[in-house]
Amino acid sequence: MGLFSKDIKTMDDLFVHQLQDIYYAEKTIYKSLPKMISKATDPALKLGLETHRRETEGHIARLEQVFKQHGAEAKAVNCPAIDGIIEEAEDLTGDVENSAVLDAAIIAAAQAVEHYEIARYGTLTAWAKQLGREDCAALLQQNLDEEFAADGKLSMLAEGGVNRRAAA
Repeated sequence: MGLFSKDIKTMDDLFVHQLQDIYYAEKTIYKSLPKMISKATDPALKLGLETHRRETEGHIARLEQVFKQHGAEAKAVNCPAIDGIIEEAEDLTGDVENSAVLDAAIIAAAQAVEHYEIARYGTLTAWAKQLGREDCAALLQQNLDEEFAADGKLSMLAEGGVNRRAAA
């Protein structure tokens, strides 16, 4: 089902499609994080990425719960947006020899991922409320809150020394 597919006729259809999109994205992010973790040299960055990978497991579990509560199959649909963001992250961090610059690139790439997730979860939370699904909205809001927190931690790492070391 494409975004402008004839299969999407109602707000409910759109909601389920976007759930499937973020479900794919979370599973893809979960699989890609070990590569970023292995490249990171800053101990706090490495720890933050490891922590976020564990949080991502929780995001996937909450999404599965939302699917169940909403009476929809927990199914992923290809998400070209997250595939592109992750491909760009791999390109950005691919051949960087300077470890401080590499850490800055990893943070930039991770924040691009977080911002995508924040956009999706914000929309899904609003739609769930509009559809009268406060139960689903509460779970989606938990994921949104964790994505905002992860983005904030990445900003603190960047501004707290990683960017300065990269610029030296």
